[in-house]
Amino acid sequence: MSTYTVAQVMSAGGPLEIAEREVPEPGPGHVRIAVEACGICHSDSLFVDGAVPGIRFPVVAGHEIAGRIEQLGTRAEEYGWQVGDRVTVGWFGGSCLHCTPCRQGDFIVCVNLKVPGWTYDGGFAQQVIAPVDALARIPDALAASDAGPLACAGVTVFNGLRRSSARPGDRVAVLGIGGLGHLGVQFAAAMGMETVAIARGPGKADLAKQLGAHHYVDSTAATDVAEALRALGGVKVLVATAGSSEAVSATVDGLTHRGELVVIGVAPEPLDISPAQLITGGRVVRGHPSGTAQDVQETMEFSALNGVRPMTEIVPLEQADEAYRKMLSGAARFRMVLSTG
Repeated sequence: MSTYTVAQVMSAGGPLEIAEREVPEPGPGHVRIAVEACGICHSDSLFVDGAVPGIRFPVVAGHEIAGRIEQLGTRAEEYGWQVGDRVTVGWFGGSCLHCTPCRQGDFIVCVNLKVPGWTYDGGFAQQVIAPVDALARIPDALAASDAGPLACAGVTVFNGLRRSSARPGDRVAVLGIGGLGHLGVQFAAAMGMETVAIARGPGKADLAKQLGAHHYVDSTAATDVAEALRALGGVKVLVATAGSSEAVSATVDGLTHRGELVVIGVAPEPLDISPAQLITGGRVVRGHPSGTAQDVQETMEFSALNGVRPMTEIVPLEQADEAYRKMLSGAARFRMVLSTG
């Protein structure tokens, strides 16, 4: 019997434990992927902690998967995939195709969205089974350790910017220079936007400039963030990657007229925004989800062409629990990635 290694959680909030499982066979319309790298996302904690409905333990988390197809299920070949193809699977792990959003072609908000680690075993493993509609092709220029994080963190900020009202030459801001924000700054600059990076303390100013930011705003300075943004002329779009509702709310008055706040970072507290702040300037607040497999592929192609790369710390699968705990603590800079090599 052939086996493969996984890092699994046996009960809610428990440690990631190394175990062996029997190698699975891909079903119709599915493929088996030999995982080469898998990023660790903060959203994985939802599954590790059993904080979403339908979770059944043991759980194998991981939705920033990069590897190679090693076996095709029946009908998978009809979709153009072959053994050996380099692919990613991100937060978008497939859709139901029959709910109203899917029938409208809006697959990322599928009512029955499939997410690796939630609806099926994720990528904290040497192998994973995934449906063909979840697959994105990795460009040759990208390493697996770069492609994995781009399939979730990358596509989220890339789509958030390109589907906003901002255009090349417009002034935009990225709130937070963490796992999402450090990619957002790179994407905004590469898209030809005048880019403002906002983070806590003066220590990230040099990093922000290295990532391509034209301006840096220290949110802990005496001048409040909105006032600092107004001093620059205001921003057309602000992409909020920080997981702090207070920090997000403090930026609204820094938007120009018809400005747009794109919320990506998740926080439990409500935003503190008054109707007057929105109405008087005709401003918009929009929540933004991740992106489909096609969006992931376009994100990777843009990244390959423009030199956008995640900042990663790569550790072996056997150290999954230590890597996961480091991500939770905020000590990681900026994406922890598990490697099976």
